[in-house]
Amino acid sequence: MLRVGRAVSCVACKNLVSKNMGVRFRMPLQKLHPLSRAIHHRYNASANAQRPPHCSAARHFTSMSRLPMRPPKPPPGGHGGWRYQQHRNFWMLRLASRLLKLRYIVLGSAVGGGYTAKKTYEEWKDMLPDMSAYNWVIPDFVWELSDQIDLDKLTKILPELEEIAKLLPELPDFDKIGENFTFLKSILSTAEAPGDTPVKAATEAPVTATPEASDKQFKKSSDKEKVDQLQEELLRTQMKYQRMLERLEKENKDLRKVVLQKDEKGIHQRKIKKSLIDMYSEVLDILSDFDSNYNTQDHLPRVVVVGDQSAGKTSVLEMIAQARIFPRGSGEMMTRSPVKVTLSEGPHHVAMFKDSSREFDLGKEEDLAALRHEIELRMRKSVKEGQTVSPETISLSVKGPGIQRMVLVDLPGVISTVTAGMAADTKETIFSISKNYMQNPNAIILCIQDGSVDAERSIVTDLVSQMDPQGKRTIFVLTKVDLAEKNLASPNRIQQIVEGKLFPMKALGYFAVVTGKGSAGESIDSIKDYEEDFFQNSRLLRDGMLKAHQVTTKNLSLAVSDCFWKMVRESVEQQADAFKASRFNLETEWKNNYPRLRELDRNELFEKAKNEILDEVISLSQVTPKHWEAILQKKLWERVSTHVIENIYLPAAQTMNSGTFNTTVDIKLKQWTDKQLPHKALEVAWETLQEEFARFMAEYKGKDQDDIFDKLKEAVKDESIKRHKWNERAMDSLRVIQHNALEDRSITDKPQWDAAIQFMEETLQARLKDTDSVINDMVGPDWKQRWMSWKNRSPEQHTRNETRNELERLLKLHEDHTAYLANDEVTTVRKNLEGRGVEVDPALIKDTWHQLYRRHFLQKALQHCNLCRRGFYYYQRHFVDSELECNDVVLFWRIQRMLLITANTLRQQLTNTEVRRLEKNVKEVLEDFGEDNERKVHLITGRRVQLAEDLKKVREIQEKLEAFIEALHKEK
Repeated sequence: MLRVGRAVSCVACKNLVSKNMGVRFRMPLQKLHPLSRAIHHRYNASANAQRPPHCSAARHFTSMSRLPMRPPKPPPGGHGGWRYQQHRNFWMLRLASRLLKLRYIVLGSAVGGGYTAKKTYEEWKDMLPDMSAYNWVIPDFVWELSDQIDLDKLTKILPELEEIAKLLPELPDFDKIGENFTFLKSILSTAEAPGDTPVKAATEAPVTATPEASDKQFKKSSDKEKVDQLQEELLRTQMKYQRMLERLEKENKDLRKVVLQKDEKGIHQRKIKKSLIDMYSEVLDILSDFDSNYNTQDHLPRVVVVGDQSAGKTSVLEMIAQARIFPRGSGEMMTRSPVKVTLSEGPHHVAMFKDSSREFDLGKEEDLAALRHEIELRMRKSVKEGQTVSPETISLSVKGPGIQRMVLVDLPGVISTVTAGMAADTKETIFSISKNYMQNPNAIILCIQDGSVDAERSIVTDLVSQMDPQGKRTIFVLTKVDLAEKNLASPNRIQQIVEGKLFPMKALGYFAVVTGKGSAGESIDSIKDYEEDFFQNSRLLRDGMLKAHQVTTKNLSLAVSDCFWKMVRESVEQQADAFKASRFNLETEWKNNYPRLRELDRNELFEKAKNEILDEVISLSQVTPKHWEAILQKKLWERVSTHVIENIYLPAAQTMNSGTFNTTVDIKLKQWTDKQLPHKALEVAWETLQEEFARFMAEYKGKDQDDIFDKLKEAVKDESIKRHKWNERAMDSLRVIQHNALEDRSITDKPQWDAAIQFMEETLQARLKDTDSVINDMVGPDWKQRWMSWKNRSPEQHTRNETRNELERLLKLHEDHTAYLANDEVTTVRKNLEGRGVEVDPALIKDTWHQLYRRHFLQKALQHCNLCRRGFYYYQRHFVDSELECNDVVLFWRIQRMLLITANTLRQQLTNTEVRRLEKNVKEVLEDFGEDNERKVHLITGRRVQLAEDLKKVREIQEKLEAFIEALHKEK
């Protein structure tokens, strides 16, 4: 039953539809209409002509032929609204059906278009010529690099390539080349054996006398000539395109230089970004100084250049760096320590040491000479006394346009015999250094072999075979190939070497290079030209003994750089994980052993100790003047008291005459002041400053200070004192002050008089006590000590005791005796002792007398000092009283006043000048110590320091490795 919006109720219409369509429709018109718009229009027209006018379906069929249309308004009444809503819903379904039709059209178009494009691509591909025969012209590593080409970048530079293509000469005639290859193929197919070449077949053919054989022989000879001609033509074509590539590379190098220079101009406007190779080189520099206790070895890749002495290692490295940067000598060992060279690309060809800011312009001969001289000086400086080579690494970076990025280490040449002037262990040391670098499983070994000498004389090949038996990371380089071709009778020997068949050593790749004619004045460009000319005309390349990608230092540089970065990408993340594990172990040890201490490395601890020492020096300025003067006065008197008593007071006092006493005192004081006193005073002041400085450092040490600084503080104190010198002009002024003080004899008041008497009394009592002690030691223990302590006198002490008793009886008889015994008195004493059975020497008698008379005189002087307590009145009024002359009191007052004035003067010099100069010296010493790493390592030691140092290094290495890995991933 056909239903269109409203039901078809007309019987005539029902029959008409059934008759014309031949079927009873039970689906909406929306699903019929997409089948055929034409059929619908025909049936619609015939139905309208046969329907009665009262049928509403006629109107609807007419309207369906002109879809879409606005639906008719519903008639008034409820039933009409319901029918209008039903009609509206079917209209929306019809519209959705129309829209769904579009997806079939789009899908069909896509499938058909894809198939047509694929067919067209296959037709075009079949039309292209087969170029596989020319694959040998292109080196193998080019095909490897082609897999890594970024097509997006290639499409961006296509316009530039179009411009470059316009500059290229006309391409060769490929039809002619195709004919030549067809001929070659036919010649090769006529060879007698599968492995025979046309040349071999022609030379080994049997000789017959028949005309047919002669014609055949002639044909083969002509074929051989044509083959040789074709080979020469192919070589010329190859060299032609090689020169064309070099010209384009040179232009590209110049363009890159311009671009890099433009980038460099704006370097001050943006943050400086380190290159990838510079970041990697920094990691290697840190690792070279890192000694891990957790066996985290340095397994990061670098190119290790090893070879026999004078094999051409340095020359190969210079060709890669494109500059003559190393010192050289004929047959002499020039490389005395490892040299790490970081190669990178830059706008200018310059070189720079790691620890220096000077740039050497490698385009200027004077800078090149200065660089070679500096490298030689650093090598000789690194070699310890008595040694020939050193394991200390010299770090150098070279930048320039077109330089391949990598890190190379040039090692001392391996020797077989120690010659005169070398250390006895030179050979073993070189082997040890070489093995240390080559045992790194990720190090690329660049084995240099001299091609001009017999291969059997090589030592380095055996060494490399031991370190890399499988040859997975070794690149073999045969140098001086020009001399080898000239000297060798059999060039096939060179082919055997570069194919790895002559040596038991295996390698990742084999190269043959020429590094000049042997002249020291050759430039890099002239060496390159000579190398290219040689290989262009060499039979080694012409006869197929060497492949094109195996020759020239340029191809070597590309291959080494590619191998280096491949090794870096494969191993750097593993190394980062190893250092991460090492960091965890170190941090765990620190937390367990030093949980409440900060992780301060040696430099940070030095800065902390430096601040503490400077604080202690500043504390010297807080010492009070009274304290300074008391210490200075006490120490000065201790230093000069012996001289005053023994050389001034006693000789003058023993004259027993007032005038003679004063004269003797004045003369001796003047001599003392001019020669000794100022020097003694300055010595005392300097010692006092040292002791106070040490006292403050000791006090700080007791205030919860870290004992790890003890050695450092002691060294700083000693070095500062050693460098400090008192101001020389202070001595002259001090001499005048002391002389004026000793010239004054006027005691102005009684307190000064009493102070002088007290000073004299204390001094004499101290001397008397010392004298008694000397006498007791001379005569031995008395009877009380012998009974109580069970001590006995020695024979000498017994003799001295008897001599003392005899001399004391003499003093009792002559209390005013002079200081010296007369000869007859000595004889009398000796005879008296002999009468009692005591044999005595006259010298012993005089020595004993000296001590006894000294004690006797000091006792009398103390008695006189006590009497002079009331003598100030007579002194002040200048009364002459022979029974009470106190000149000795005046002498001690003069000495005491000189001590006070000298102490005051020294204190002023200390506080105003010397303390500041000492502080300056301490700062200079600390700065010198801070720049001397070896001294810091010696003075700041301990497991705590070493652990903090290792933690710092491991963290720094890990952070730099992570930054490098991130940059490496971005570059990919």
